[in-house]
Amino acid sequence: MTQEPTTTATPAHGTPLTGERVPRGIGASVTPLDIQAKTEGTFPYAADLWAEGLLWAAVHRAPHAHARIVSIDTSLAEEMPGVRAVVTHADVPAQALHGRRVADRPVFAKDLVRHHGEPVAAVAAEHPDAARLAAAAIVVEYEVLEPVTDPQTAFDAEPLHPDGNLIRHIPLRFGDPEATGDVVVEGLYRIGRQDPAPIGAEAGLAVPRPDGGVEFYTASTDPHADRDLAAACFGLSPEQVKVVVTGVPGATADREDPGVQLPLGLLALRTGTPVKLAATREESFLSHAHRHPTLLRYRHHADSTGKLVKVEAQILMDAGAYADSSAESLAAAVSFACGPYVVPHAFVEGWAVRTNNPPSGHMRGEGALQVCHAYEGQMDKLAAKLGLDPAELRLRNALTTGDLLPTGQTVTCPAPVAELLNAVREAPLPPLPKDLPEEEWLLPGGPEGAGEPGAIRRGVGYALGMVHMLGAEGADEVSTATVRVDGTVATVMCAAVDTGSGFSTLARQVVQEVLGVDEVHVAPVDTDQPPAGPAARGRHTWVSAGAVERAAKMVRTQLLQPLAQKFGMSTELLTIADGKITSYDGVLSTTVDEALGGKELWATAQCRPHPTEPLDDTGQGDAFVGLAFCAIRAVVDVDVELGTVRVVEMAVAQDVGKVLNPRQLATRIEAGVTQGVGAALMENLRTVDGVVRHPDFTGYTLPTALDAPVVNIVKLVEERDVLAPFGAKAAGAVPVVTSPAAVAAAVRAATGRPVNRLPIRPQSAILQAE
Repeated sequence: MTQEPTTTATPAHGTPLTGERVPRGIGASVTPLDIQAKTEGTFPYAADLWAEGLLWAAVHRAPHAHARIVSIDTSLAEEMPGVRAVVTHADVPAQALHGRRVADRPVFAKDLVRHHGEPVAAVAAEHPDAARLAAAAIVVEYEVLEPVTDPQTAFDAEPLHPDGNLIRHIPLRFGDPEATGDVVVEGLYRIGRQDPAPIGAEAGLAVPRPDGGVEFYTASTDPHADRDLAAACFGLSPEQVKVVVTGVPGATADREDPGVQLPLGLLALRTGTPVKLAATREESFLSHAHRHPTLLRYRHHADSTGKLVKVEAQILMDAGAYADSSAESLAAAVSFACGPYVVPHAFVEGWAVRTNNPPSGHMRGEGALQVCHAYEGQMDKLAAKLGLDPAELRLRNALTTGDLLPTGQTVTCPAPVAELLNAVREAPLPPLPKDLPEEEWLLPGGPEGAGEPGAIRRGVGYALGMVHMLGAEGADEVSTATVRVDGTVATVMCAAVDTGSGFSTLARQVVQEVLGVDEVHVAPVDTDQPPAGPAARGRHTWVSAGAVERAAKMVRTQLLQPLAQKFGMSTELLTIADGKITSYDGVLSTTVDEALGGKELWATAQCRPHPTEPLDDTGQGDAFVGLAFCAIRAVVDVDVELGTVRVVEMAVAQDVGKVLNPRQLATRIEAGVTQGVGAALMENLRTVDGVVRHPDFTGYTLPTALDAPVVNIVKLVEERDVLAPFGAKAAGAVPVVTSPAAVAAAVRAATGRPVNRLPIRPQSAILQAE
């Protein structure tokens, strides 16, 4: 039998709170069952896993951004005490290249190193220190090459990869290229490299199977994709590889790194022994994908009343060394380059290119965040040039249902953009510091504030953002779920990973709502279940919860059909609530347990949204299933002498379709806003010639509780999206997209400076002497 890993932590299911009646069903603030274990620190994460006799893995990573490998000598590492195996590119048994979307990335660098931190070899040893010492003892002779780190030079540089440096080019053409406006503004904008910065670094356990396969226990967000990728690299059938999802310590992107999992699996297969790897924080920064650094050039045309006439833009995304999700990120950036505004004519050129910088990939609001900062900067410039209030200019151009995107797609979902903007515009402003007691003043620059109150300027800024939900451009979005009822207990089986988004709680709510059963268990996720796809872009709220709802409704029909036939009525005339089944006239009243009569009922269902299509050669096509919108008003205080910024308040109005869990929704919005504030003010993984500087939480600054602003959710617009199960929309990504642009707009208002770069540097917020 396969050796099962164990953990010393308590079970993840936790215990529900007792006392008052526990909230249940759709629309209630149902408490996650794992909240107690997570609060107490006993929730089992991948780093907590253990198996008898396990070995420890360490990865040797390249210290250069670009180099030719002359030789690799592993002899010293192999001779060290406790070392059981060393693997390099020569030990990969099958497909040496892998990738989530494009197979262009080697398991181990063979001839060339294309980015700092690229895996070159891996070691398994009996102790973690021995593994790390052995990895450091591997001798690699490099011929250091000049790195290509500026994406603008990548077009003419020597190819960094056999596939070339250009990953994708999208030329969007919409309307009349000769159209012009009475007023024209231009701008150049830059976005830095934001890291997902998961609370827990990558970790996992690989266990060899008796059939020659391997099992992974890891915090995967897309276990079936990981299984198929590993099987291809190891020369195994998918049935010989199993991925079991352990607790995910936060995921704001596809956080798992194949550069961790694949060496782990190879070492387990080589040694025939369970192997564990727990990455250091430095390894985490060097290995996983980051938000695409982006350069954007814009020209906006408007008439004398402020109505937009034409938008011209050039968008250049730095993909780093490998393609990953760059083609999809570029499609989102180009498609949303004009924002949630009506634009009759749009001409956008978008490119994603390879460089020797750290790899870029999927991260909340990819593509949309970058262009939101740019088009909102342009709207502020237009407002200033026309002498209009920035919010009023936005209202005059707000998108609504029935309008066309620049891709030619009609917006068929609810698009209450003007309603959202009016809500934040009309919300009361927070008090000025002068209206508070001096001891309550919070000045920019930290808890005490380094400057003088007289140097503080307050700014108010607005931003409108939009994101797409689910995959795009023909992606087959499908999820499968099984619901089983036995007595008064229901079980949900679905391979949708709860990354912190609350899917497990939502699945319980759905079954409670449909079947009236209080006790609902969500089974652990592994690849023995049918696939549910990646945990990204609100997929599981839509397709996976939709599959759970359909399966639960099928079970409901099985349960009610015999009763309906017995009493000569339709099942629609029967209701289930609080574990009881009653008819519309009160004649029938029984419990779910009695109706089951000892039988077990189950059903399996799929949810697949309507198909989309790829963008054509002019950037046209119905590429998106649905859209979500957000408006944010940022209030900031800026020390105009030091350039420090404090975000006082973020007023948020969001298009949510339907509130499924009020408390969980508020948490998602608050977390998204805070992540966006990090992108606006501090988060930037800095590199010098492609080499990451300070890959740790000393050099890479994250918002803390002291940096988190007051998030005032002033309005949630519940206008049902008829295509989505329950009518709900994704909630986590759109505040991340919108909040950096809002903060930048507020700093502009406070200082009069352009603020064209994210994160905002102190010199961009300092008032220059006349």
